[in-house]
Amino acid sequence: MRDALKRVFDLGLALVLLVVLLPLILVLCVAIWLQDRHSPFYVGRRVGRGGRPFGMVKFRSMVVGADRSGVMSTSDTDRRITALGRLIRRFKLDEVPQLFNILAGHMSFVGPRPNVASEVALYSEVEQGLLTVRPGITDFASIVFADEGAILAGSRDPDRDYNLLIRPWKSRLGLHYIAVRSLGLDLELMLLTALAVLSRRTALARVAAMLERTGADPDLVRIARRSDPLVPTLPPGVTKDTWEAHLTYE
Repeated sequence: MRDALKRVFDLGLALVLLVVLLPLILVLCVAIWLQDRHSPFYVGRRVGRGGRPFGMVKFRSMVVGADRSGVMSTSDTDRRITALGRLIRRFKLDEVPQLFNILAGHMSFVGPRPNVASEVALYSEVEQGLLTVRPGITDFASIVFADEGAILAGSRDPDRDYNLLIRPWKSRLGLHYIAVRSLGLDLELMLLTALAVLSRRTALARVAAMLERTGADPDLVRIARRSDPLVPTLPPGVTKDTWEAHLTYE
C-alpha cells in the first residue's frame, strides 16, 4: 500500500511539474543547443531497482562525449563542464528531465541516487539493499553531499576519492532512508532539497534533525551537519581486506 501510494503521488506531481515547468524546459533546450548545436539532453546508463539498467535523462551540462573519458565522478574544476552547464548545475536544473524517468517508472522523487554499473559492481552485500527501491531525484545524501563537486575539486583521481570519502556515507544515508521511508518523509526531503539552494546551512541542520528523529546512527547525524572534515571510511558491509581488492590505500 505504501509503495502504491508513493507511485500515485510521484505520477501526479510529475505531470503537474512538467506542465508548470514546460516554458523553462523549452528555454533550456534552446540555450543548450545554441552553445554547440548538439542535443540538450544527456542520457546516462544507470542501475535501478532490482539491478535493472535504465537511461537517466538530464540536461546536458558537459561537452559532447564527456562520458568517454572514463571518469564517472565530476569535480567543480572539471574542464568537461560547459559555462552554461555550471549555471544549470548550480541550481540543479540538470535534474528536471528526470521527471520523464518518474513517469516511465524508472525513478521516484525521493530515493537513493542511481549509480553507474561500474560503481554498483563495487557494492557490498549490504549496499545491494539500495537496489530494493526505485532510485530518486533526491534523498538525504543529495542534500548532505550537494557540494560533491567541491569535495572532489583538484583531485587527481575523482573516482577513487569519491569511493573513499563520499560513497561510504551516501550508502549509509540511502539505507537509512529505505528503513524509515514514508510519504511524509519524502515531502520533507523535497522541501529541504529546495531550501538547500537558498540556505545550505539551514537545510543541513534540518536534515541532521530528521536523521536524529528517525533513529539514525550518531555518526550519520554528525556527517549530515558537515561540520567535520571528511576522512576515508569503509562503505557499509565492507572490510579493509575486501576493499583493498578495489582501491589502493595510502
